[in-house]
Amino acid sequence: MKIGVFCSANDNVEREFFTRTEELGRWAAENGHTIVFGGCNMGLMECVAKAAKEAGGMTIGVVPTKVEERGKVSDYLDVHIPCADLTDRKQLLMLQSDTFVALPGGIGTLDEVFTVVASATIGYHAKRVILYNINGFWDSLIAMLNDLASKGMVRGEWQKHILVANTFDEVKRAVE
Repeated sequence: MKIGVFCSANDNVEREFFTRTEELGRWAAENGHTIVFGGCNMGLMECVAKAAKEAGGMTIGVVPTKVEERGKVSDYLDVHIPCADLTDRKQLLMLQSDTFVALPGGIGTLDEVFTVVASATIGYHAKRVILYNINGFWDSLIAMLNDLASKGMVRGEWQKHILVANTFDEVKRAVE
């Protein structure tokens, strides 16, 4: 399985987020899964790639030109897929991945999550996003999605496309 990982490229986030990210990368590698990510050498992105590589796994980095220009490409890439911009990156991440795990992240992570989900809702693919809700990180997003659904702004159930995993065991079950 190729697991697309969406997450923060910031280094100054909760230590627990790094611990859980390492656990995901290591588990993926030990179970024969490939990590597909944004190819950056910072924050949780670098953390998941490093953990996967150190456990003998494979990584695929989809790296925008701006990341390359700034010298921020991860050292933990087996496959380096260059792309022009963030739009290309999202398209290539969707093509390369079988499922997605969203770790804590910011605007870029939200953009990736909703691009995948919007594409699924209109039938481009049937891939899901698993929100790894570490320490309740995604609680406010979940509340917003429920609010949108209660107002009739979401066709069907958003849970068809987005699965909430509050524990790592739930993440593992959702991937397998």
